[in-house]
Amino acid sequence: MIRYLRLLLFPFSILYGMVIIFRNKLYDLGLFKSTQFNLPVICVGNLVVGGSGKSPVTEYLVRLLDGHKIAILSRGYGRQTKGFILADQTATAQSIGDEPMQFYNKFPHITVAVCEDRVKGINLLKDNHDLILLDDAYQHRSVKPGLSILLFEYQKLQNPQFLLPAGNLREPFYGYKRADVLMVTKGPEELKRTERSKCTQKFNPKPNQLTTFSYITYGNLKHLFSEETKSCNVISDNTEVFLITGIANPLPLLNHLKGYSANIQHHDYPDHHSFSKQNIENLVNAFNNTTGKEKIIITTEKDAQRLLGITFKELLLNLPIFYLSIEIDLQKEDKVTFDQKILNYVSSTTRNR
Repeated sequence: MIRYLRLLLFPFSILYGMVIIFRNKLYDLGLFKSTQFNLPVICVGNLVVGGSGKSPVTEYLVRLLDGHKIAILSRGYGRQTKGFILADQTATAQSIGDEPMQFYNKFPHITVAVCEDRVKGINLLKDNHDLILLDDAYQHRSVKPGLSILLFEYQKLQNPQFLLPAGNLREPFYGYKRADVLMVTKGPEELKRTERSKCTQKFNPKPNQLTTFSYITYGNLKHLFSEETKSCNVISDNTEVFLITGIANPLPLLNHLKGYSANIQHHDYPDHHSFSKQNIENLVNAFNNTTGKEKIIITTEKDAQRLLGITFKELLLNLPIFYLSIEIDLQKEDKVTFDQKILNYVSSTTRNR
């Protein structure tokens, strides 16, 4: 069925591709303006619609660049507001988006802002910060970042990919040539040499392009409404796991949890899904109707930002609901080179204050 749908949509993908190619060519020729700034600007993006692990990579950069005055600038996908907004104590996932809300809650010492117009956002932030991290801005070519990190999900890289709407590509695959760093994400922790070579051959990277490989590491379970934390080891074969997600690819999380329990009820919703009261009531009813077993509700860190509203708190407060934190780490042979490239770029980029 999906195959036939792709065939029906393929002519529209050709038309979409022609428009994107023409647009990019106008930027390449300088006929469309691309603004460059006199402070370090690092873009983290991808070629596809959906998650490639941008948030964990952005968080990795925040930790790596600790000591600098950092601002994260995002579009704020899924928010119910418009314009430039600085995250503060009044911010919610509805006002700034779930991922910026995650950054704000996780790193209170840095600035988090959202703005559809990245040029405007950078201009409002640049005077008071040492560097700016652009979240999901690879196609936002009105900004010319000093360094671009382009992400590719390991499993999806193995399969044929098509342009929207037949597929998930935002632009033709060769758009990777604009990037400074090509990072393959969500790969196996133990990466074989043949697997690494197979991925690298997809790119044929230029001499100045760094190709690096990362994988997900899972942390502890953290209670949604308190400071309580648990190790995933509390989950056993006797535990019924109620998993609720609204992310692009929950498969790595599912596989991780299956290592602890095969009893998983997955309430699966689209990426950035705005949970309704009915969604949460369905989850709570399923939880309450399961008896005779150890039970736990688990969600992702990103989804947790959309579950903190007062309406959901009334339904979930007295239940064992936890979110599972994730980070990325790089393959040993890549880590030093990648870190040094980022640090060298930031230290060597001067600005006129």
